[in-house]
Amino acid sequence: MLQATPGSESIWLWIGTIGMTLGMLYFIARGWGVTDKEQQRFYVLTIFIPATAAVSYFAMATGFGLTEIDVAGETLSIYWARYADWLITTPLLLIDLALLAQASRNTIYTLVGLDVLMIVTGLIGALAQTPAIRIVWWGVSTALLVFLLYVLVQSLNEAASRQTESVRSLTTTLRNMLIVLWLAYPVVWILGTEGTIEFIPLYVETAAFMVLDLTAKVGFGYVLLRSHNVLDEVAHVDSAPGAAVD
Repeated sequence: MLQATPGSESIWLWIGTIGMTLGMLYFIARGWGVTDKEQQRFYVLTIFIPATAAVSYFAMATGFGLTEIDVAGETLSIYWARYADWLITTPLLLIDLALLAQASRNTIYTLVGLDVLMIVTGLIGALAQTPAIRIVWWGVSTALLVFLLYVLVQSLNEAASRQTESVRSLTTTLRNMLIVLWLAYPVVWILGTEGTIEFIPLYVETAAFMVLDLTAKVGFGYVLLRSHNVLDEVAHVDSAPGAAVD
């Protein structure tokens, strides 16, 4: 359903649109001359992350990605396009990190599966019309997030023995970025309008999600792609005989 975007928070959505677009263009420019096919996959994945987010933020800024639902007699504005964004971009972030760590395909499937379940259950919670049910779905989604992060830490620790020191350092940095940022999302959700607690208003909630999104997508990509030498090490390991991990 097409809705007019509330005025006070639309500024944050436009900032998100511009920030994601600039991030996408920067990554395209940085990867333009890269010819190594193993390195190119990191650029392709990373470019699509802010590209997808830019489309989502533009949709929300123009009112398309917004719907309203009645919860206990109160009308809540729900940005469903945000969940559509997360459903695509968060698996791409995990795949980027797993490829850097040279994790197995089974690990990637597990991480992506948990991630999709986490986002879908979060969306169900956002669209539920009973406060108690919304909280239950938030709890389910948050539990999946915690388990996902546990699997991520365990799998990357197991992969550490196959990494050089520089690759291990970059993997740890990006992993810690995701852990800190992703744990902040359910906190903003439960304290904001979507959690019905409304400790923070929609204006602040929208700004918080925008800052988290920009940092988790553009910031993550910047840290990853600036490390050409590290990506080159990963490419050489992947292309070496017997290096594939299945």
